Amino acid sequence: MKRQPSKSGDSLIFPVPEPPAPGRLAAVAPGVLWARIPLPFRLDHINVYLIEDGDGWAVLDTGIDNPPTREVWNALVAGPLAGRRLTRLLVTHFHPDHIGLAGWLCERFGLPLLTSQTSYLSCQNISLRPGALDAKPYRDFYLRHGLDAATTQRVATQGHGYLKMVSGLPPTFQRLVAGDDLDIGGRRFEVLTGNGHAPEQVMLYCAADNFFLAADQVLAKITPNISVWAVDPLGDPLGLYIRSLGELEARIPADALVLPGHQLPFYGLHARSRELIAHHDARCAAIARACREAPRSAAELVPVIFHRDLDPHQMSFAFSEVQAHVNYMLRRGELAWIEGADEVERVVARS
Repeated sequence: MKRQPSKSGDSLIFPVPEPPAPGRLAAVAPGVLWARIPLPFRLDHINVYLIEDGDGWAVLDTGIDNPPTREVWNALVAGPLAGRRLTRLLVTHFHPDHIGLAGWLCERFGLPLLTSQTSYLSCQNISLRPGALDAKPYRDFYLRHGLDAATTQRVATQGHGYLKMVSGLPPTFQRLVAGDDLDIGGRRFEVLTGNGHAPEQVMLYCAADNFFLAADQVLAKITPNISVWAVDPLGDPLGLYIRSLGELEARIPADALVLPGHQLPFYGLHARSRELIAHHDARCAAIARACREAPRSAAELVPVIFHRDLDPHQMSFAFSEVQAHVNYMLRRGELAWIEGADEVERVVARS
């Protein structure tokens, strides 16, 4: 595939400048088709890929479970995919835009589900216990870090929203493990996993044709959400994410074609990974400056990082992302906890 410079003139190259329309397919790598599935969010699409698999196509990721997504899949199967069957479904991680239609697709077309154990069990856990995040310890976590009661209510009930976007998973799955080799259509795909955006997120690298199915770990123009959630309040997803970027740079060649979960395919994996690390370094520096001026809670640090008005849904993600930076800096000894008279935990800069 001929490489063309991106119009923005930056370090990335976009070989396919326009995405396929809903219900259409585009050849994006040898034996790989690309489809766009619409999403009813600000990020209004997900990329799914079909990998040639003998006399059919293996599917990577699904879209959420709603009527428009089912319509797109029915149109693809009846139209550009007519005459060739779907063979299996691979899911990269448990977020609803990637796993949401898995149950429906597997039942409708008789597909086995392949994913990581963490992805399968995380989706099942939310499906079986959607109200778990509403437990008092979880609510207390958000309130203790300065989140207001209305936004805490939104975060605490989001498990119910997840269920509206996810069809029930099949009762069995085939586990994908980092380091495994997966044969798809006679080609070897190396299974990689990464953390930070989602635990044990699956990625695939085809060395023979030098393309990398990156899921949401590396996106061309936006930064993947990296969040701390109340179930793992002291977790360090940002540290895990930065470590994962380093591992990808060591494993995947700089000239590999990146096929991401959102936005356009691109060349420039190593350059983009370094941009993402620099982005998070800049956020940490802004937090350190603010915490040298005065102690701040995670909620009080949100406007330091996000310079716009946020609705409750956006605020919940912004808060969790700020908390990820705070936890990362605490582990590195750059911040220290203090507790105020109002019982809200705040951080101060150590230097």
